[in-house]
Amino acid sequence: MTVAVLLAAGLDWTLREPPADYHPVTLFGHLVDAVDDEYRRPKLAGLAVAAILPVAAAVAVYAALWATTMLPGVVTAVLAGLVLWSTSSLRLLLDAAEQAIDESDADTEAAREALLALVGRDTAGLSPELLRSAAVESAAENFSDGFLAPILAFTLFALVSLPAAAAAATYVKSVNTLDSMLGYPGAFGWASARLDDFVMFVPARLSSVVLGLAAGDPDAPGRARRYASVPESPNAGWPMGAVAAAHNLRLEKPGTYVLNEVANFPTVAEGHDAIRTVTRAGIAIYVVVALFGVILWL
Repeated sequence: MTVAVLLAAGLDWTLREPPADYHPVTLFGHLVDAVDDEYRRPKLAGLAVAAILPVAAAVAVYAALWATTMLPGVVTAVLAGLVLWSTSSLRLLLDAAEQAIDESDADTEAAREALLALVGRDTAGLSPELLRSAAVESAAENFSDGFLAPILAFTLFALVSLPAAAAAATYVKSVNTLDSMLGYPGAFGWASARLDDFVMFVPARLSSVVLGLAAGDPDAPGRARRYASVPESPNAGWPMGAVAAAHNLRLEKPGTYVLNEVANFPTVAEGHDAIRTVTRAGIAIYVVVALFGVILWL
């Protein structure tokens, strides 16, 4: 397990992401696009998609890695590391957030372009303050559902086997991808959105603790509780609220929510400080999980 985690961390920090054309998430996205259609019973069709596609992806990964268990163990560990790398993402998102914050005052168009890697919202017309807010919010939320959630699943199922760990990370990433692609208001996306809410429930709350500790403010998760129910999502408010509380920042998605409304929007320096908190949290997770793998090996 430790080999897999260290490989995933090293690749994330050096190469960022697998090539887009061969990225497993891209391939899964093509499959989702193929089923995103008009149906006579859209809610039932959406339920079937949410129930089948993530499980199918996880089973495929499990079968592929299980087939290598007759080979030297390092082969399975390397393949599991590649799966973990492709299902968890941190460095690329941090780079995009840093760039958006850097450009927010001098070149708002470049900042908006950088944010496209992070957010699904319309960034046109956002002020520099709101651009920085969006970067901080998205870095915190993506830490929870794009990084911590798949790594947590990988770690828990590593207690069973590396094929199971890789399959679990794949399942979580598939659920999150379904939500981002189909979880829009409407009957067809309803099941994908609700499944994502369920799967991300624990990682979101755990992320607030990790982010608070990384910011040197272990009380931040408690203060973040008051913001948890402000966004429509039952989970997004936890990591965002922890960062808003720990750094005393106002974070706002216009017309949707405001967190810590009595504070000021992040300055460029404060935005970078918040991103450094997310970076420290990510490194801490890699270290803790790698050490957990050593303990399992012993």
